[in-house]
Amino acid sequence: MIPDPREALLAPYAQKASESAGRLLPETEHPFRSPFQRDRDRVVHGTSFRRLDGKTQVFLNGKGDHYRTRLTHTIEVASVSRTIARALGLNEDLAEAIALAHDLGHPPFGHAGEETLDRLMKDHGGFDHNEQSLRVVETLEESYPQHQGLNLTHEVLEGLKKHHREIVSPDGASYPSPSLEAQVANIADEIAYYSHDLEDGLASGLLSQEELMSLDLWREADAKALEESEGTLSSAGPRTYRKFVLRCLINREVEDLVQTSHSSIVTSGVTSVGEVRHYPTRLIRYSSDLKSHNATLRRHLYEKFYRHPEVHGANENACQQMEAVFADLIRHPEKLGVRTLSRRERVGLLRVVADYVAGMTDSYLRSRHCILE
Repeated sequence: MIPDPREALLAPYAQKASESAGRLLPETEHPFRSPFQRDRDRVVHGTSFRRLDGKTQVFLNGKGDHYRTRLTHTIEVASVSRTIARALGLNEDLAEAIALAHDLGHPPFGHAGEETLDRLMKDHGGFDHNEQSLRVVETLEESYPQHQGLNLTHEVLEGLKKHHREIVSPDGASYPSPSLEAQVANIADEIAYYSHDLEDGLASGLLSQEELMSLDLWREADAKALEESEGTLSSAGPRTYRKFVLRCLINREVEDLVQTSHSSIVTSGVTSVGEVRHYPTRLIRYSSDLKSHNATLRRHLYEKFYRHPEVHGANENACQQMEAVFADLIRHPEKLGVRTLSRRERVGLLRVVADYVAGMTDSYLRSRHCILE
């Protein structure tokens, strides 16, 4: 591979592509694409990535053309991840690859769908979309005749293990923290998730600007937006208003995260990615004030939006359809097809069905349910 001159610009604690721990199955390096660029491309060209366009973020797919899907959310997370990584001198390609892969395992119908699958699988290992994302890239994607899965680098797989207390390196050693790039992608997911759900909530009418003004974070963003618009915000239409305020809110989140994280990195004294991995706590973090404001925002979103009858009722009905399709496939496994059933002996029928259902888009699952009726 041609040496990448950009590596010289990275911070000493960034994960350099030339120092990657490699892949489970060794491969010849590409002449001008780094391992992390190749991982990004493998994810984007995968079938599971395309399916994200048909999967619910909050509103069921098909509810409206302007509401976010898992795909638009994923692209937004990747954008925020690159911004933060560049500001901190980290590897943007790695942060982006992790961000693009982080939701590949999400089932249809959003978090309600995940809860349904977890309940159906409770006596068989449960279901978690983070672990399912790992299954997708390690096993379920079928892009190469030489092996199953995408054979991604250790560093990208590490970034998908966001809830693992300990991570095991290829040499068998364990450590408590992933790379800073993985930590960035994890928090970028949170920034994109809650800020953009605010926009969808306001657009739907389920959230109100008046109630949001009771939140410190929204009030600060509103004041900043009014200042930056030089007084024109008050005469803007509702769509322009909410987009501009959310722009200021996201800027506030990112700037706080960059400043606080930079300080925590300097204070920690880490000088290499190895030291980052063995540091006992995560170094990418918000200030205490913003962390508190974000917690209040999350509570508001859950109370006023995610649990709103219009959202909850539609998702509950959709999940009943998921349960019926799941049960039908258990009774009639031949409907899975020979290729899918070939995994049955290794992982059991219920896990095969869970994999199959989790890979469905909202519309495909509904169409399968219609056949049952």
